[in-house]
Amino acid sequence: MRILVIGSGGREHVLCWKLKRSSRVREVLCAPGNGGIRQDARCIPINLEDHKAVSDLVVKERVDCIVIGPEAPLASGLTDYLRARGVAVVGPTRNAARLESSKVFSKEFMVRHGIPTAQFTVHADLEEAKKKLDSSDTRYPVVIKADGLAAGKGVVVARTPSEAHNALGRIMRDREFGAAGDRVLIEDFLEGSEASFIVFTDGSNIVPAVAAQDHKAVNDNDLGPNTGGMGAYSSDTILSPELEKQIMHRIVRPVIDGMRAEGTPFQGLLYTGLMLASDGPQVLEFNVRMGDPEGQAILPRMKSDFAALCEALCAGKLADYAAAWDSSTAVCVVLASGGYPGNYVKGKVISGLDMAAEDPRIMIFHSGTRYESGACITDGGRVLGVTSMAQDLPSSIMLAYEAVNKIHFEGMHYRRDIGAKGLVS
Repeated sequence: MRILVIGSGGREHVLCWKLKRSSRVREVLCAPGNGGIRQDARCIPINLEDHKAVSDLVVKERVDCIVIGPEAPLASGLTDYLRARGVAVVGPTRNAARLESSKVFSKEFMVRHGIPTAQFTVHADLEEAKKKLDSSDTRYPVVIKADGLAAGKGVVVARTPSEAHNALGRIMRDREFGAAGDRVLIEDFLEGSEASFIVFTDGSNIVPAVAAQDHKAVNDNDLGPNTGGMGAYSSDTILSPELEKQIMHRIVRPVIDGMRAEGTPFQGLLYTGLMLASDGPQVLEFNVRMGDPEGQAILPRMKSDFAALCEALCAGKLADYAAAWDSSTAVCVVLASGGYPGNYVKGKVISGLDMAAEDPRIMIFHSGTRYESGACITDGGRVLGVTSMAQDLPSSIMLAYEAVNKIHFEGMHYRRDIGAKGLVS
């Protein structure tokens, strides 16, 4: 079959890479793709906001199935538009995607269905939100979230009232994230270790992936502002079988059943960001697509046929799909442009890619690159994801950073502690 992947980042690269390795796939296409994705798919420039153009492309290229990578096309209703025209799509509808596109909807949904999460308040007025921060019942640290999509950067953990007021001003007054800041949530801060738990669902049946842990802050030791993700690792040690069962029973199954009961069945990939607290797992957030960079650590561990999973998901037959996972550990280190997650300069020449990829245990996934005059150059904030696979976490960490040290571009920076938390847990 012919599969089209929608998107242009590292997540989309690993999706294309994995689909290309299926015996069921004749060709992988990616719209619009990037410089590195062209190694694994035929890239087609397109405006993803133009739903008709996407639909016309599907017809022209005789596409059998579409996998939507990023959150924005899902939130805009691309799935609805394509399914109305008989296209098989891996990705939820616009209403179901509100689990990610509106943090207010997500939190209120969790309350309705008894899903464990932090206490919160919602504010549409800056002065009202300031009063909440200054009230006697607010305990610091406190978490401030923009309601809408903010490319993974709309969450601030404020440790002092001054930091909290500054975050409110940037989100609600300065409109740093645009309309995403029309409303904010002020949440209790949860203590514990974080985990990312992703499942595939056809709206009823659920196939869990192996767990991962993301590293959101830009600097080592989780310091600095949040980013879209500076790296991730995936290991069987992140969640015990007992804890995974608890997460499925208390969180994932109630979400899938609750969405169906509310008339918005969820079909696609559900990402649950978890805090593993002392009183049990709590939901930090939901995403409605594969994580990035978690996908670059999770999908390389999949031993079963990913294209067959996509087919079964679209057909509502996930009950017939048997997932198999490699017991190895994967580590993904993100290489970012100088200045990211703030302002950064594009167009820096990248060297050392071939040398870094000589080891078959290394996979390099492109996030923000393009090719120009035969050279690979930077074209985004997060540029590359360097993923390693090894028998255990220490070996995978060492392997990943050996590869990272062979790559260079001006201003390149990265965290040096990806996976380190797993060594001491």
